[in-house]
Amino acid sequence: MKVLIVGNGGREHALAWKIQQSPLVSGLYGIAPNAGMRAFVEDIAVDISDHRAVVQAVKELGCELVVVGPEAPLVDGLADALLDADIPVLGPRAAAAQLEGSKAFSKDLMARIGVPTALYETFVELEPALEFVKKATHPLVVKASGLAAGKGVIICQTLEESEAALRGMLTGGAFGSAGASVVVEEFLEGEEASLIALCSGTDAVALATSQDHKRLLDGDEGLNTGGMGAYSPAPILQGERIEEAMDLAIRPILKALSEEGTPFHGFLYAGLMLTEQGPKVLEYNVRLGDPETQAILPRMKDDIVPALLRVARREPLEGITFNWDSRSCVCVVAAAAGYPVAAKKGDSIDGLAEAGQSGRVVFHAGTRLEEGQTVTSGGRVLSVVSLGDTVGDAIDGAYDGMKRLTFSGMQYRKDIGYRALQRTT
Repeated sequence: MKVLIVGNGGREHALAWKIQQSPLVSGLYGIAPNAGMRAFVEDIAVDISDHRAVVQAVKELGCELVVVGPEAPLVDGLADALLDADIPVLGPRAAAAQLEGSKAFSKDLMARIGVPTALYETFVELEPALEFVKKATHPLVVKASGLAAGKGVIICQTLEESEAALRGMLTGGAFGSAGASVVVEEFLEGEEASLIALCSGTDAVALATSQDHKRLLDGDEGLNTGGMGAYSPAPILQGERIEEAMDLAIRPILKALSEEGTPFHGFLYAGLMLTEQGPKVLEYNVRLGDPETQAILPRMKDDIVPALLRVARREPLEGITFNWDSRSCVCVVAAAAGYPVAAKKGDSIDGLAEAGQSGRVVFHAGTRLEEGQTVTSGGRVLSVVSLGDTVGDAIDGAYDGMKRLTFSGMQYRKDIGYRALQRTT
């Protein structure tokens, strides 16, 4: 069968890498694939925002499966257009994708059905929001309600920081239309973990757990990013705790969406904060995490395509299970100079072959080919992924590969996996 991958980041490279291993797949296509994906993904010239053109291209190619990686096309209704044309697609319709497209929608749904989450208020006007934070206890978290590429969350330690964040979003145009509505919520103390499940209606199968590192700098300091690295499994979320988290964060949402006539089909990601009072949901994403995907999929022993097809065809997941490599996997992200504010682009990347040796995998994200040379074209440029018998071995392998890469202004954290290392040594 032929498969179309929508998206060209690190998550989509990892998905394509896994999908092309399936004996069921005879051809793999992508829309503007990054430099790394082009090794096995054929580029099709189509505007991703032109849904009619995407549908036409899929029909002409004869693709039997479309896998949508990023959230924006899902919120924009690409899955709707494909499904309405009887094309199987991995990803929810726009109505269910609002779970990520609108944090206000997501928080209201959690509150309505009793999913534990941080206390919150939603604002669309500045003055009421300013009055609220004046009376609130800090730190607070100010979130752009809409899609902001993983960067619309600001942790505010002081009233002045909260006021600045609110002004920036509600009147200053920060994050554009994504910040036209703002969620202000209590700051939760604890350790984060990522729980991702493949879902079809009310059926759900958990993937291996993972943890990512959102902050730019070592020690979880600096600005929030889309993610500077990840590891799997997450030692803090194992065994019975996985099923407990599924019952807490995944299954109630699937049930509620189905009952409201907007069933969910695709990957559902619950960002959890493991507090002293128990797990609480920070947010939902309607797709695989990035960079969590790069740390999870190398551990998957199974052919992923049959499970994806079930979901894309809106079929039950009865009998679907995943088997996992017992080894740990660590992913370290290399970012461009200026990321996450204003990333520098167009710099030549050297050392890719060497970084991908010794069993490591290099997943591209913000890269493109320019006269045969791979150059930077985005904030998070690529990631080096390594498996190891212990998390320490996996960390060493990933950083050994990272040291072989060079491009102007390259920045990366030096402590990815430190929490897992502390728990296993």
